[in-house]
Amino acid sequence: MRGTIFALMLSALVIPSVPALAQDPPAIASTQSAIAARADQVVALLNGKAAPEDVFSNGFQAAIPAAQIKALSTNLTAQFGAAVEVVLLEPRDGTRAALEIRFERGLAKGGIAIDPAEDNRVSELVFTSVDVLAIAGDTPEKIAADLAALPGSVNAWFGPLEGGTPVINIGANTPLALGSTFKLYVLAALAEDVKAGHRQWSDVVALTEKSYPSGQLQDWPQGAPVTLHTLASLMISISDNTATDQLIAVLGRNRILKLMRDSGHADPARNDPFLSTRELFILKTMDPMFLDQWRTRSPDAMVAAEVLMTVANPSLDEVNAAFANGPKAIDIEWFASPADLAKLFAHMRRNADPKVFDIMAINPSATPLIKANWDYIGYKGGSEPGVMNLTWLLRDTAGRDHVLTLGWNNPAAALDEGKLSAIAQRILLLPH
Repeated sequence: MRGTIFALMLSALVIPSVPALAQDPPAIASTQSAIAARADQVVALLNGKAAPEDVFSNGFQAAIPAAQIKALSTNLTAQFGAAVEVVLLEPRDGTRAALEIRFERGLAKGGIAIDPAEDNRVSELVFTSVDVLAIAGDTPEKIAADLAALPGSVNAWFGPLEGGTPVINIGANTPLALGSTFKLYVLAALAEDVKAGHRQWSDVVALTEKSYPSGQLQDWPQGAPVTLHTLASLMISISDNTATDQLIAVLGRNRILKLMRDSGHADPARNDPFLSTRELFILKTMDPMFLDQWRTRSPDAMVAAEVLMTVANPSLDEVNAAFANGPKAIDIEWFASPADLAKLFAHMRRNADPKVFDIMAINPSATPLIKANWDYIGYKGGSEPGVMNLTWLLRDTAGRDHVLTLGWNNPAAALDEGKLSAIAQRILLLPH
């Protein structure tokens, strides 16, 4: 499983431009004027008012089809409204410049370059991030309507952790597949054991488990010594699947299921047997007949699955191929509702070692504007084709905890992850 990165890193449209030779001041001014003119053209292009062939160099067009350029433009304007203006054009070396374009609801940051040999057409364009801007007049009601309009099944909860009315509440008791957000349950069980004195963050274990990316530890030597703190940090911050499976092996599946029950999860049995990430990947490489047997949870099916998961060793290419055509058996996953996740955070505040919240904050998946809106941000997200979950524990300036969790499942089609991320950013920028 992979964790969803909230920064909305977009696919770059990049063709290296020819380095410019040293220029005298008049030539520099002319170049900067040309870049500015082309940047304004990019704004028009994003709004569908300029054609790619009128903006980009031949090399760019040869590498990036016009249809792909138009699809990116449509995706951006669908999420963030029309492109409004260039707000930053900061010259770099020669014919390059840093570029920021303001949309109605967002600020796209990246870079641009032109090719003087081709009438100063754009030879390089990259957007590295898009920050959602606070929208005048945005309301929880508008956001809830946008969530409800997403195809498939959606659940959402935003409000105080305890003792308050939620600002947004859609299917609070409806469980959906979590993707890598399930790793919060592994983290909580470990942090509870540390607080109880059964383990220490500094305990060292040998790396014996291996899964598939996302992550790094799948490439580390077998038997490498790793602390529990390192495993937990990698599991949460970069959604390392091997780190996750190692912690599941250390803690035991029953320990994690007990944590689910103790924290108030409404249906822990739906997550029994508690799968490792490797096991989930193996299952999804299997043919439909085997998956149907697995779904019965019959004793024979469970024995067959246990044998299979012990001996099967699909290649990374085989695993990737299993997901290549969209959602694959998303009913075989880990499940929780918004209410379950809120109860988990409340349980962690009472029973987990406090260092666990530092681990959750390593990668808060938040823009600078959002960080300025909250005193503490802890995060875990997850996705696979057809599955997405984004979950935050937040603390306001008054010291009150809040939870935002958004889930989206669609077994029929891959999700536009940028849409849910953009909605989440809008929620995190609401006054509180």
